[in-house]
Amino acid sequence: MSTRAHNFNAGPSILPVSVVEQTAKAILDFNNSGMGIMEISHRSKDFEKVIQEAQADLLTLMGLSDKDYSVVFVGGGASLQFSMVPMNFLRKKADYVVTGEWATKAAKEAKLFGEVKEAASSKDKNFNYIPQNLALSGDADYVHITTNNTLYGTRWNQMPNVGNVPLVADMSSDFLSRELDYSKFKLIYAGAQKNVGPAGVTVVVLHKGWAAECAKDNLPTMLKYKTHMDNGSMFNTPPALPVYVSGLTFKWLLKNGGLKAIEQTNNQKAAMVYGAIDAHPEFYKATVTSKTDRSTMNVTWRLPSEALEEKFLNEAKARKMIGLKGHRAVGGIRASIYNACPVESCQALAQFMEEFYKANK
Repeated sequence: MSTRAHNFNAGPSILPVSVVEQTAKAILDFNNSGMGIMEISHRSKDFEKVIQEAQADLLTLMGLSDKDYSVVFVGGGASLQFSMVPMNFLRKKADYVVTGEWATKAAKEAKLFGEVKEAASSKDKNFNYIPQNLALSGDADYVHITTNNTLYGTRWNQMPNVGNVPLVADMSSDFLSRELDYSKFKLIYAGAQKNVGPAGVTVVVLHKGWAAECAKDNLPTMLKYKTHMDNGSMFNTPPALPVYVSGLTFKWLLKNGGLKAIEQTNNQKAAMVYGAIDAHPEFYKATVTSKTDRSTMNVTWRLPSEALEEKFLNEAKARKMIGLKGHRAVGGIRASIYNACPVESCQALAQFMEEFYKANK
């Protein structure tokens, strides 16, 4: 599909072409049913197979057992999880590591349900690094981190050692982008629209034992994880189309070598863009100077002036490079190069950056 743009949007974002093509067919006619995927009953055998396969494929990708972990698909975005996590698990105190805007919002919501200790923060340097010295309570109900910071271009490249305290993570913008020991986490949540599927569904991967032992029970039915776990994510009508697309994305990852293979590709793509930045540090000013803290999903940088940034964005757009404008909270340039972003797009961006430098230095 040569007519497709180089899509660097931060979310909703690029999806694998094969997934988009298969979805387009399924919207018109799913499984030769004469109905589209958005029209079939969520209680039908066809859709039960869709959601159950998606749950099983995700656990396979993550190297987790369905005996220990449950996959839940819910609405409300990651922003709802900022409340649901503490609503279910915060009894006395929780530790939050604040590394960006979304981590800040997660900590703010948690304060509605109990004591929140800020174990560390990188706000002092505009969130351009990952703090290493964590002042952990040791007796917290859980520790919460945001693994990748979309706005600022930082990522936890080494997960923190939290001892025996349950580790909870918002992985919205780097979910399934790399191999990890996912069993180190008791709960992972991710809005699908950055690296998995379209907006409208949030994926929650939850340790069954922790949920059984530590989750509160006197909560509104729809806000209890147990409700969704016990009913296979179909207590009410699930976001059927986003679940279907996410399931196709899981199969696409499995078909193409799983998380090991996609991590290698992601590292290759990121190296191209960071290479273009680091080749001319007096012109392209990396937001994240510490290479150990850099994200492979969201690459952020500034140019010598806002006028040059505007020129850069306009010329990039003329080359069908879309979504490079930095978040309104921080400005500058941002390339979101999620799993489905092809190597060719990163090659094109790096080449353009070199040409733009030579023409404007």
